[in-house]
Amino acid sequence: MSARVRLFRRAFFPEVSDRDWSDWRWQIRNRVQDIAQFERMLSLSDDERTAIEKGGSLLPVGVTPYYMSILSYDNPEQALRRTVIPSTGEFVCSPGESADPLAEEATSPVPGLVHRYPDRVLLLVSDFCSTYCRYCTRSRVVGQGVLHPAAARLEKAFDYIRVNPQIRDVLVSGGEPLALSDDRLDWILSELRRIPHVEIVRIGTKAPVVLPQRITPQLTRMLRRHHPIWMSIHFTHPDECTPEASRACAQLADAGIPLGSQTVLLKGINDSVETMKKLVQRLMMMRVRPYYIYQCDPICGSSHFRTSVEKGLEIIRGLRGFTSGYAVPTFVIDAPGGGGKTPIMPDYLAGREGDHVVLRNYEGNIYRYYDPQPGEELARV
Repeated sequence: MSARVRLFRRAFFPEVSDRDWSDWRWQIRNRVQDIAQFERMLSLSDDERTAIEKGGSLLPVGVTPYYMSILSYDNPEQALRRTVIPSTGEFVCSPGESADPLAEEATSPVPGLVHRYPDRVLLLVSDFCSTYCRYCTRSRVVGQGVLHPAAARLEKAFDYIRVNPQIRDVLVSGGEPLALSDDRLDWILSELRRIPHVEIVRIGTKAPVVLPQRITPQLTRMLRRHHPIWMSIHFTHPDECTPEASRACAQLADAGIPLGSQTVLLKGINDSVETMKKLVQRLMMMRVRPYYIYQCDPICGSSHFRTSVEKGLEIIRGLRGFTSGYAVPTFVIDAPGGGGKTPIMPDYLAGREGDHVVLRNYEGNIYRYYDPQPGEELARV
């Protein structure tokens, strides 16, 4: 346990045993959710206090005690704190924003199942999260009590997958799928594994980051039975790469589960080359492959988080060639209206000169690669 976590426990949970603190169920039961709890554990700014008090039916507030322990007590501008503590910017719906910018509802043939790409589907098993990110693309759903992991609803999703043999890849997400019990998650994975044409199952989660206690030997043993299992973990900032998160990722990697990270680009939080380089390099040390950097989706109330697209390109240019290729994620915009993830790349192909393509490398230097157009070589023979 890190010194920071230990000091937080002594200050706010002195009576809690190591066993309880390490129990993921205890962490969920004792989430920090109301203004009195936040006032005790943080020096709230006026803006934060107003947002918590007047949030109403907007995206709920909830932070695990563990994640609270790594937040700054007195700095409301701390990167991690801004991602989980509300601000009044969430009440402003700016031009171009909507409740469902990715048109998931329009591509949902049955409740909780999104079928946008030909060979894969997104299965939303629950709308519950142990900790709610303030920029969540599914803020219209999460924490609203509309998606329960009920067998009747999930069976409809399984039936849809069964009758569509082109589906070979299922992403299990939510909400937080790892907030389900081992038995419930085992049942879901078993049902998917009984469908012959489902080859790959992926789990999208933030549990190793906000609830690392959830990654238990019992969970990893269960997951091993359902290989090939892949896992996408939502990391945001290098300060999340704590000893606890590292141990959680190590257990998953040791269980043979390939790990990838998906990071949302957020203004004033991780929108610098230096911060993103620290994050991807620490992830590599944790055996987590940086996979995607997402342009922040235009959900209502997210404009204070959104950077320019050029900022994302600047970060990719600052990573490519300056750190390991494995550590360079793909920058994508999830196209509004259901267009899907669209890669956005810096302009490394500068053009063509006769039989050569002109390349611009990571340092900005120009190189030429011999590449005659089809038919030109035959004409010379």
